[in-house]
Amino acid sequence: MTGFPWGPALTNLGVTALVVGLVFAAALVVAVRGGRHDGIDVVWGADFAVVAVTTLLLSAGDGDTWRRWLITILTCVWGLRLAWHIGRRNHGRPEDPRYVAILEQARGNPTAHLVRKVYLPQAVVMWIVSLPVQLGQYGYADGTPAAVLTVLGVLMWLVGFTFEAVGDAQLAAFRADPANSGQVMDRGLWRYTRHPNYFGDAAVWWGLTLLSLHHAAGSIGIVGAAVMTWLLVRGTGAKLLESTIGERRPGYAEYVRRTSGFVPLPPRRPANR
Repeated sequence: MTGFPWGPALTNLGVTALVVGLVFAAALVVAVRGGRHDGIDVVWGADFAVVAVTTLLLSAGDGDTWRRWLITILTCVWGLRLAWHIGRRNHGRPEDPRYVAILEQARGNPTAHLVRKVYLPQAVVMWIVSLPVQLGQYGYADGTPAAVLTVLGVLMWLVGFTFEAVGDAQLAAFRADPANSGQVMDRGLWRYTRHPNYFGDAAVWWGLTLLSLHHAAGSIGIVGAAVMTWLLVRGTGAKLLESTIGERRPGYAEYVRRTSGFVPLPPRRPANR
């Protein structure tokens, strides 16, 4: 990892940690005053854009200009779209039941409870996940097949962004039709994976990680993509969502039997064929 500007990069990591903390603190103040906390889901995507832009400004002169801008633009497009989508989805709806349940478990100060259970963990995880975005903007190619990795990274980001954006749009249209009330969404991309949006999310971050591998130091960013993927598959994503959805969707068990849980695959045939 010789030749990597560790001093500026480590300073960047410290500054972004402070920025992330300030953004989440501001989100907490707004949530307490507004009486609902699901706005943190909007902040989640938007804060990645903030980190990317902060790193773009701090990394001037310590990395390829075109790569810095590429990583920043891709991160901002993904993060701001996600923030916009979640904000639009939540508008006019009651507080997310997850946060209601967390508040009901509070013993003592409810705000302090939310800081421990929601705001602080999400801020830490968000900073870790953003490692490829930060480290990828520093350093110059050190002999690795940078051009190949860049092309593969952009292609993977495009696949991920398409799955996430199209999957979200298809689900929104499905839910907007009263005739689909109580039914299972198994059309479009949802025919090939039960979670095209989560798969897309993971692919986006592996794409950004590939963009950071122009230097060996960028391999540290693999931790960020791995954490994001684990959260989507086993943490607060697919596993948590499916723990209760079967009770609300009578046909969901059959949907699970024939449809891949994460990676898009052709639907399995019925057992009687």
